[in-house]
Amino acid sequence: MKLEPSPARFRRAGASCYGGPAPSAPVAQLDRVSVFETEGWRFEPVRARHYFQSFAVPTVDLSDDKLAFAAKLGATQTINAGSADAVAEIRRISGVGVDVAFEMAGSAPALELAHATTARGGATVTAGLPHSDKRMSLSPLALVAEERTLKGSYVGSSAPQRAAPRMIGLFRAGRLPVDQLLTHRLKLEEINDGFDRLREGIGVRQVVLFE
Repeated sequence: MKLEPSPARFRRAGASCYGGPAPSAPVAQLDRVSVFETEGWRFEPVRARHYFQSFAVPTVDLSDDKLAFAAKLGATQTINAGSADAVAEIRRISGVGVDVAFEMAGSAPALELAHATTARGGATVTAGLPHSDKRMSLSPLALVAEERTLKGSYVGSSAPQRAAPRMIGLFRAGRLPVDQLLTHRLKLEEINDGFDRLREGIGVRQVVLFE
């Protein structure tokens, strides 16, 4: 698949970002959406609000710095996941709960929290990859009686041959500005610094330059 120079940079730095939520999310216009954990490509459900034209995007994270960055990207509200009333606050903001909750942290507690914020008929989409020994708890009764959905999304469940041209079109039109996620450019010899930032939760998207 041949790409022009500018979109090629977009592909390198941001294509995996948009792949996170969009293909697998049952989001309609004016839906209420929440996002749990915001780092790197996980910010894309926030940016995707401009694509989906969703009504509200409360964003949840343990890092106040990441929440501030999410607000710049379009999050309508930010909530610290450590708050004891995080679920109640999201339900207050959205009215009755969100239509779609994206869990991107790879954390069982975060997935439980995301599921708890969905409204009747709502969906929780998880693209996180927790350790294989982690388990979550949910109410089968609520899942059935309230007709909720819990869905996994591996690498966005997208087909690159179809998704990449569409993403490039959105990028060129200014509707998917993933370049805003790029916070650090690294030389190859600085790659350990990049991993240190990743471990400490500093920055968002880092790109290694080989020139």
